Amino acid sequence: MPLTISCQFTTSNRVPEYIRIAEQLGYSRAFCCDTPTLYSEVWMQLARAAERTERIGIGPGVLVPALRHPMVNAAAISTLVSLVGQERVSVAIGSGFAGRRMLGQKPVRWADVAAYIKVLRALLAGEQAQWEGKTIQLLHDGDFGARLPIRVPLLVAVSGPKGIQVGHEIGDGVFCAPNPVGGFDVSVLALMGTVLDEGEDPSSERVLASAGPAAAMAFHFAYESGLLQYMPGTHEWAESYDEIDETTRHLQIHDKHLIGVSDRDRRFLTTQFLQEQGSVFTPKELRERLAAAEELGVTEFAYTPTSTDVPRELEAFAAAVFD
Repeated sequence: MPLTISCQFTTSNRVPEYIRIAEQLGYSRAFCCDTPTLYSEVWMQLARAAERTERIGIGPGVLVPALRHPMVNAAAISTLVSLVGQERVSVAIGSGFAGRRMLGQKPVRWADVAAYIKVLRALLAGEQAQWEGKTIQLLHDGDFGARLPIRVPLLVAVSGPKGIQVGHEIGDGVFCAPNPVGGFDVSVLALMGTVLDEGEDPSSERVLASAGPAAAMAFHFAYESGLLQYMPGTHEWAESYDEIDETTRHLQIHDKHLIGVSDRDRRFLTTQFLQEQGSVFTPKELRERLAAAEELGVTEFAYTPTSTDVPRELEAFAAAVFD
């Protein structure tokens, strides 16, 4: 099976146009992030994208169960399916990183994620389900949504053994980052960073602006997950966050998550750090990276541009990977 090339976006008012461009460039699917503290409302922007596109798959990636009642997401999926057809809709669901951390909360327990997915799947099938001790059922039909049953892929966003187990038990595949996850018929790996132009200096301001947000996010994840021992040389960086009042620290850590570089982070984002985090690559290095991940079981890549010039990033990535 040939490797599938898709994309993922931080959800903004410009995303519908970015998805239209991605469709023209040949990307297979477009996932949109669900972090309401920082990004635009994901379902509204997906509906706008539906009106501008004809073929590309679209859907949220990654939904966080604690942000919405399962009936709300079921109704949103039904509405999107009514606009583009179920063959174009995919949904990724996970325990949450920025979507939860920016609320000052930890990721959702995997047992709760699994229960949520089971209920969501039942609702889309038109079946009754139990939630909060009550029986609920999606009753959409005709002009009020898509006709039931609705069958769309529900991917489980995973990063560790508990998530992988849930993926095997109830998922239609997995959505993973930052490491490849094999053993599934569908394994989508989110990939962030920037493709260098021929002869481009990796220490340029363009590269920092384009790759810096992804590299900073890697540090933020390690900081909040207690994994800084695997990221040498970041002690001073961590101390700069330790000094912030813990009641508001989460707002500072995730400010500009994947959309820019904060003043606090900028002085620590060296060219060496960007390269160590795999955020900068030549076209050849990118192709080698994709091939290596494919060997580990990845079936699809979701390129996540983190630059202010998203069309440039989409075009450069496409030029590097499409024949």
